[in-house]
Amino acid sequence: MLHFSNKTYEDLASTEWLVTNGLGGYASSTIMGANTRRYHGLLVAAFNPPTDRRVLVSKVEEIVHLRGETYSLSTNRFPGVIHPQGFQLLQSFERVPLPKATFAMKEDALLHKTVFMPYGKNATIIEYENAGSQTIALELNPLFVHRDYHSLFSENEYFNFYPEQSEPNLLKIYAHYGAPPLFVQFSKGNFTAQPNWVKNLEYEAEQERGLDFHEDAKSMGTITLELEAGEKGYVIFTLESEVLKMSPADLKADEIKRLKSLEPDTKDPFLRDLTVAGNQFLVHRKSTDSATLIAGYHWFTDWGRDTMIAMRGLTIAAGKQEESKSILRTFLQYLDRGMLPNRFPDQGEAPEYNTFDATLWLFVVLYEYHEKFQDLTFIKEVFPQLTEILDFHTNGTRYNIHATPEGLIFGGEGLAQLTWMDAKVGDYVVTPRQGCPVEINALWYNALEIYTFFAAILNEKNDAYVDLTKKAKSAFRQFFINKQGYLNDVVIPDGYVDNSIRPNQIYAISLPFQLMTKKEAQVMLKVVEQKLYTDYGLRSLDAENSEFKGFYGGDQWQRDTAYHQGTVWAFLWGEYALAYLKVNGYSAKAKKEIMTKMKALKQHFYEDNCLHGISEIFDGENPKQGKGCIQQAWSIGMLVKVLLELQNSKNNVDSAAN
Repeated sequence: MLHFSNKTYEDLASTEWLVTNGLGGYASSTIMGANTRRYHGLLVAAFNPPTDRRVLVSKVEEIVHLRGETYSLSTNRFPGVIHPQGFQLLQSFERVPLPKATFAMKEDALLHKTVFMPYGKNATIIEYENAGSQTIALELNPLFVHRDYHSLFSENEYFNFYPEQSEPNLLKIYAHYGAPPLFVQFSKGNFTAQPNWVKNLEYEAEQERGLDFHEDAKSMGTITLELEAGEKGYVIFTLESEVLKMSPADLKADEIKRLKSLEPDTKDPFLRDLTVAGNQFLVHRKSTDSATLIAGYHWFTDWGRDTMIAMRGLTIAAGKQEESKSILRTFLQYLDRGMLPNRFPDQGEAPEYNTFDATLWLFVVLYEYHEKFQDLTFIKEVFPQLTEILDFHTNGTRYNIHATPEGLIFGGEGLAQLTWMDAKVGDYVVTPRQGCPVEINALWYNALEIYTFFAAILNEKNDAYVDLTKKAKSAFRQFFINKQGYLNDVVIPDGYVDNSIRPNQIYAISLPFQLMTKKEAQVMLKVVEQKLYTDYGLRSLDAENSEFKGFYGGDQWQRDTAYHQGTVWAFLWGEYALAYLKVNGYSAKAKKEIMTKMKALKQHFYEDNCLHGISEIFDGENPKQGKGCIQQAWSIGMLVKVLLELQNSKNNVDSAAN
């Protein structure tokens, strides 16, 4: 629990919370209730799970009347002013099991506000509990918008938010003619209609990103209710009428029980909390009626590369076999020309296939799946698709992806950005990396080895790929290991070498099948530690490189040109940790060192940015403040994988969490 005294608006604006509903929808804001992003909202519903997400309820303005005095609990930023300043009454914030803010009007006058979403429902419930000794009157003013979550809302005659009150404690709000109704139910009290627009709400996180940052929201009136000492009141916002038939107290109890059931059998509270937080990414995809993984909140959908990397920790290492199979089948349904989709767009358009590595990651994921579950039946089911993938990648598929005569894998043409370093502004590709990138070829070699392994245990013929595997390893060692002891980042055999020091080389050690001797790996790892390592992840580029950008921020051009040019990526910390453990033989000393190195990310998880979340990225120079998405799947997933590797390997050491 976080306690506050004499905190400023700025102190509280950077700490956020998030709850999700298993459909891609969510509720999220800052701990003081002031929205600072366009992505904040009390009900962000997924109309076509997990996509087509729309912000429907921005927030609720709250006023407490107590013994003749009035206390505004809300906080907003308008041009030139913070009004009201309810953050001054915020006493504490508790994230587990559900986000709960406590406001103190007087020493004996406390109000708890808890927000949660019933799992599998586009609904948000707010519980208000009078934790003081006197009866209070609570005045609630919901602010409505109706927009795609990437956009902003402004006063518009088309949106009249017509209210229909069919029952004393139930409203139906129609954003515009023909819109689906938003149900607003309150457990007691009265509604007084008084429609007006709240103009020019300012979102500073958008301003910092060089984007539009003003929004209007519609107030339809106020809900007033009295709460005696110890009494609870509820407000429900939902698209689904069946939620209204359920007790909000029971729904809250069910959600707490569900969250408890997600906890793994471990003595490490950090692993426990990471695992529960990681479940936020596991969602239902309506189009395939199966599971998938959201890449990050607030704004990502399910991306092929991110899903493959994140699920290694979130579902496979975590022992979720059925969820793992469902996710893999989701993506394999869209296998086309030997490629998995890069992403499923927001509005349900055809999937995009501009990825070099997502499909190769599939082999690593399946290998780890087999190691965990020994499920040969599933491996046999997907083996023909693995053959299809290798055939296309060898002979040629989209974006000039093909095997070179030397045995490497080559890809890239035009303005396509195919690797995870995929930033592009207009027609400017920041890190094109056309040719043979190092991590792609480490994955290629692993895919060939894994295919050979599966073919052997399934008694499938595989002579051609056995030979190609040997060629790929020999070519990798010839073209990527340079005289300085680290690995070149991109090569074109006998034609081009980019020897920039980047973190992509770490995969040559961390992946299941090794490409370097132990001595070579030790030398390379030392370079990574000296040039790229930070406590929050690996820099995407050596700080001594002339293209290095140490700060991530500003407008889209400034952000995207820094994204992979020095910015620290948290998910790569996990890959570094796996490499470190392998190089050091999983010794007790190595395990203890990794647990010590993990402390900064642990503190970030519990205290900074999104509470119980790991940010996507950090500044390349002096990393501390999380940047990008506030809750990123592969950031969480790789930490879970590392902790489970430590827990399950021999000669384990005590957790640094104790």
